[in-house]
Amino acid sequence: MTSKKDVYDQLNRPLRDLRISVTDRCNFRCTYCMPAELFGPDYPFLKKDELLSFEEIERLTKIFVQSLGVKKIRITGGEPLMRSNLPDLLSKISSIDGIEDIAMTTNGSLLPKYAKTLKEAGLHRVSISLDSLNDDVFGRINGKGVSVQTVLDGIDAAHEAGLLVKINMVVKRGMNEDEIIPMAKFFREKGHILRFIEFMDVGNTNKWRFDDVYPKKQIIQDIHEVMPLEPIDPNYTGEVASRYRYKNSEVEIGVISSVSDAFCSTCNRARISAKGTLYTCLFASNGHDLRTPIRANDTDEQLSSLLETIWFHRTDQYSVERSDVTIKKHKIEMSHIGG
Repeated sequence: MTSKKDVYDQLNRPLRDLRISVTDRCNFRCTYCMPAELFGPDYPFLKKDELLSFEEIERLTKIFVQSLGVKKIRITGGEPLMRSNLPDLLSKISSIDGIEDIAMTTNGSLLPKYAKTLKEAGLHRVSISLDSLNDDVFGRINGKGVSVQTVLDGIDAAHEAGLLVKINMVVKRGMNEDEIIPMAKFFREKGHILRFIEFMDVGNTNKWRFDDVYPKKQIIQDIHEVMPLEPIDPNYTGEVASRYRYKNSEVEIGVISSVSDAFCSTCNRARISAKGTLYTCLFASNGHDLRTPIRANDTDEQLSSLLETIWFHRTDQYSVERSDVTIKKHKIEMSHIGG
């Protein structure tokens, strides 16, 4: 394998963060991601042989880390815990030298069953999606009538297993902006970091409109009026969330604002879909097929060269350039590449 080196794109952004989707399936049907009317019982999800195997994922991850400078891995979906034997993959990844952080994004519903095993396999932290503390509101959003308590049980299981926990709340105007303060109060008391995410135009199925975005500025203002906040510095270059702390407290919140306050200039993330397509932007229309060359027995050197070339030619900055034209272009679905 070629030696590790920093690889920069055309906007001088290094590659540091790799997000790997392990399945396109999910047991929720959230309206902003996999609306039930489109992702119904007959939806053609990927077949087993279309998914990257754990061995293929491990090999690609090792190349990204040891040859291209990736330091952080995030496992996504769909709902990643719907992939059988996921702890086996985490064990493989956690044994790769050079990885500093392994995280997973999940809806939390299966964590009571798997949290302890995931921690033992090498997982460091989880980001758990919860968009309301109101059962009626949350049931409508998740499209399956899943209770809030189901997710809270998952949060508790992750915490008890020793995983670091963050909560992700997608905020959409007219859907759940009234839940911002109850969520903020609840998780301030719990001591978990709550991150608010502006409703984004990912994919083509969530009927996104600018008017539906409840912006970062308004989110912070709403909370600050009830529980005063102060801004705090990023943990690292390229952190996507703007961080704030409740005054006279160590408890923080974050806002991910790719619509109102783009962070493309420091984006250092690449994403691999469940079927092995590499995307260099969350809002990409096209990706780069990695499954074909890895199954054609390309060498590690050939794969490393391919990945380096792809990143070197990267110019993505969708959120900076967002317009009516780009909004209407075909984009990869969130359920294929995670967040």
